[in-house]
Amino acid sequence: MTDTEVLRYTAFSGDPDGGNPAGVVLDASGLDEDAMLEIAAALGYSETAFLTAPPEGLGGREGRSFTVRYFSPKAEVPFCGHATVATAVALGERIGPGELLLATRAGTVPVSVTAEDGRLRATLTSVEPHTEEIAADDLAEALAALDWPSADLDPEFPPRIAYAGARHLVLGAATRARLADLDYDFARLEALMRRLDLTTVQLVHRAGPREFHVRDPFPVGGVVEDPATGAAAAAFGAYARELGLVPEEAVLTLHQGADMGRPGVLTVELHAGDPRVRVGGTAVSIT
Repeated sequence: MTDTEVLRYTAFSGDPDGGNPAGVVLDASGLDEDAMLEIAAALGYSETAFLTAPPEGLGGREGRSFTVRYFSPKAEVPFCGHATVATAVALGERIGPGELLLATRAGTVPVSVTAEDGRLRATLTSVEPHTEEIAADDLAEALAALDWPSADLDPEFPPRIAYAGARHLVLGAATRARLADLDYDFARLEALMRRLDLTTVQLVHRAGPREFHVRDPFPVGGVVEDPATGAAAAAFGAYARELGLVPEEAVLTLHQGADMGRPGVLTVELHAGDPRVRVGGTAVSIT
C-alpha cells in the first residue's frame, strides 16, 4: 500500500477549499477490497475511486475505458458522482480531454471531459433512474432522526426515494433556515438508511425555478455530511422531472457545501427523450 499513489482532488469547485474532496487511485490493479477500504478509511474522504482495467466488451476508446470502484471510509458504494468527476478531471490532465467510459457496480457511466476557460470540466451521464414511494412509518422515522417537524417539509416536494446509480431519500425543506439548521441523530439515521439501502438523504430547498440549495447527511459512509454529492444530484434531477417540478428539458443549478464552509456548484442537465441525467462540474487538485 505504501507504493500506491493516491491523488487528492476536490470536485464541483475550482477552489481546493470548496467542493467535495475525493481520493483517486488511477492504478488499483494490485489492490484487493480490503486494501481499497483501508486506503479510503485512512484518507477519510467521503469516497475514494479506484481504477482498474475495463471488463471485456465494455467498449469505448482504448486507454479511455476503465473499471471503477468507490469506497467510503466504512464500505463500498455502487456509485459516487463527485469521485467520478474528480477521477475524470485527473485523467483529463494526464491523457487529455475527451470521452471516457466507466464500468461501475451501478452500470456503465459515460463521462465527457472538456476544457473551458483554461479549466477542465467533467460531465457524467447516469444510469437510467427511477423513483419510489417511501412508507409512512419510514418517513416518520427519518424526520424523527433529523429532528424535523413534518410542518417544516415543503409540500411541493413529495418525499420519495430516488435512484440514479445509488438510492437517496429526497426531502424538501420549506425554508432556507430549516435546511441550514442540520443537527441530526447520527446512529438513528444510519440505522434507517441501512435498512432502506440509502446512500444519502438529499435535503432540498428551492431558491428559484431551476436553482436549489441541497445538503446530504451521509452517516452510512462514516461522515456527518457530504459537501457535494453528484449521485444525489442525478437522482434529484430525475425526481424533479418525474414529479413535474422542472421542465423535461432543463439545466438545474444545485448549490451545496456552503453551510459546511465548502461551497460547490453542481450542474444537472435534463434532456427530453432521454431518461438519464447528466451531472457536471469542475475539479481541482488538492496540494
